[in-house]
Formats: sequence, C-alpha cells, structure tokens
Amino acid sequence: MTQLEQITQYMQTALASDNSGHSADHIDRVVALANKILINEPMADPFIVRAAALLHDVYDDKLFNNASDVQLAKSHLKTFLSNISVSQDDISRIFYIIDNMSWSKGIGGQAQHLDINGQIVQDADRLEAVGAIAITRAITYGAVKNRILYDPAIPPRIAQNKAEYRNDDSTTINHFYEKLLLIKDRLNTETAKKIATSRHQFMLDFLAQFKAEWDLTK
Repeated sequence: MTQLEQITQYMQTALASDNSGHSADHIDRVVALANKILINEPMADPFIVRAAALLHDVYDDKLFNNASDVQLAKSHLKTFLSNISVSQDDISRIFYIIDNMSWSKGIGGQAQHLDINGQIVQDADRLEAVGAIAITRAITYGAVKNRILYDPAIPPRIAQNKAEYRNDDSTTINHFYEKLLLIKDRLNTETAKKIATSRHQFMLDFLAQFKAEWDLTK
C-alpha cells in the first residue's frame, strides 16, 4: 500500500462521523480538483499537494470543541505520518500548507505565504465553496451550527479577524456575501479561476431566485 493510500485511509477514519460538509466525499472532490490544477502546474510536488489535500480537514479547528482536541489530532497525525515513513521535511511542508490555507486564517493577515503546492491545495478547497455543491454545503454547515437561514434584518458582516468570522451570529445566506462570492477573485491559479467562473454565476442565480421567492416576487 502506498503512502497516499494509507493517508487516504487515515483521513476516512478521522472524518467518518463528520456531518458538517467536511466528510470524505468533500475531501475526494478537493483531491480531484487539485489533480486538475496539477496538470497545468509542472513545478508543483504532486505528493505534497495530494497529501495536504487529503489531510487538510483532519485537525481543522472548526470541527473540534476546543483547542486541546485540535492539538491532539495534529499530534496523532504527525505520529502517523512518521510511522509510514513520510520524511520530516515533507511532514513540515504538509503541515505548513494546512496551517496557512484557510479562509479564516487569512483574515487580518494571519496566514503565511503559500508556495505553488499550497496555492493548489488552497484553490482546490476554495473551489468546493463555489457553485452548486457549495450551496448545499453552506446550508448543511449552517444547520449543524444552528444558524438562521435568512433574515433580511441581519446584514452581512465584514469580519476583521478570525474570531469575528467564526462567530455564529450571522445567517447562512449572509455567508455567501461574507465569503463564498468573494472567492472567485482570490484564487491563485489560472485553472482554478476558469473553473470558478460558471460556479460563481450559479451562486448568483441561486441567490436571485432565493430572494425572489422569499419576497414572493416569483
């Protein structure tokens, strides 16, 4: 069994109980998107890209109840990678991508610069937040977090830092304006930008239809 096959099994076990839109099917799509982008990025390291894409949600803090659980998950992952003979240099590169690729980490300039490997993984993950699947994931995550679906009296927020962004005092529909509609213009690679174009338009069409039905104008 290859290292990537073992990493895939580890991810599937770690995310088996997820019901927030970050389960193995999401990871599979991120890896597939990363592979699409890799075709046009010959300077990238395919193993680092695929490993980071597979593992990017394994210790994501939004999926845990407290910081100590996040650190424990990260420690277990590091031990696992060492045990399957991933080099310490590669482990550091994988962790660096995971630790600096998230949208929330980028708010307020907290994230460090990503090389082409990290940019590919970041783009692949962000494309999962643009389009039809993104709509279903946003609604699923909002339901898990007990967010209000929509309230026209609650305007979209402009978060200044990660803590404000993670505050659940907004609505699911506002999330489109707070993040999802902003993604298209914050992608790194030309491949990702092309993929995002039609997906972005689909979300705009959905929001227009949603508001028309909400206001009973259609």
